[in-house]
Amino acid sequence: MKIQLSAGTKQMLNKVPEVTLWFWLIKIMATTVGETAADFLNINLHLGLTGTSVLMGALLAIFLFMQLRVRRYVPWLYWTVVVLISIVGTLITDNLVDNFGVALQTTTTIFAVALLATFIVWYACEKTLSIHSIVTTRRELFYWAAILFTFALGTAAGDLTAEGLGLGYATSALIFGALIGVVTISYYLFKANAIAAFWIGYILTRPLGASCGDLLSQPLANGGLGLGTVVTSMLFLVSIAGLVFYLSISQKKDCDCSESLLAE
Repeated sequence: MKIQLSAGTKQMLNKVPEVTLWFWLIKIMATTVGETAADFLNINLHLGLTGTSVLMGALLAIFLFMQLRVRRYVPWLYWTVVVLISIVGTLITDNLVDNFGVALQTTTTIFAVALLATFIVWYACEKTLSIHSIVTTRRELFYWAAILFTFALGTAAGDLTAEGLGLGYATSALIFGALIGVVTISYYLFKANAIAAFWIGYILTRPLGASCGDLLSQPLANGGLGLGTVVTSMLFLVSIAGLVFYLSISQKKDCDCSESLLAE
């Protein structure tokens, strides 16, 4: 049976980008920025965790409102929200650990349960967790809630592995990179469930990106390469901006081609 969608629903079919290699590259870099930018604002600019959290929370609220208002996928807006959620997710974990003394094991468990609860409620309401069916505002709200908890969970898990267990940033990055490889092989060779593979991969790219960010930015004495948060953040922000610009141009060309075909 063919399902007929309203005109308003059709306009929301492209709110989430297609999952391609570019998607994963930008996502990993966004997670790296989330780690290093939070440290830069907190430590280098002396805003403190509270000040940084208020500032980034306000920016996220503004851009998320803009994202919810548009009726189609807009690359620069979508990825701005992802970067801001990455920063806020990092700050949530850092606040719990540094300001409230919550152990990394506990925060990891808390956010794992919160993410699982989000998925359960999402599926109970919508009967799907697919990102290819984000066609209503309610589904998009579930989507962004899940994204926030994946970032918070990934931050906690990454810090637990690298710092709590004392494995170091490079080893932590290798571990999560290997796990992502296992998920990729499971999906392409053994036909693992696409939705499960996507969300597991999305969770794992957070600690991978955070570990890479810490590896690049932290001082040599702390096991990093000493590039600093400024250089690391700018390097990845420029890379993200370049890729998003490329995707925006590609999207415009595709739209122009579609309009030309329709005109014929």
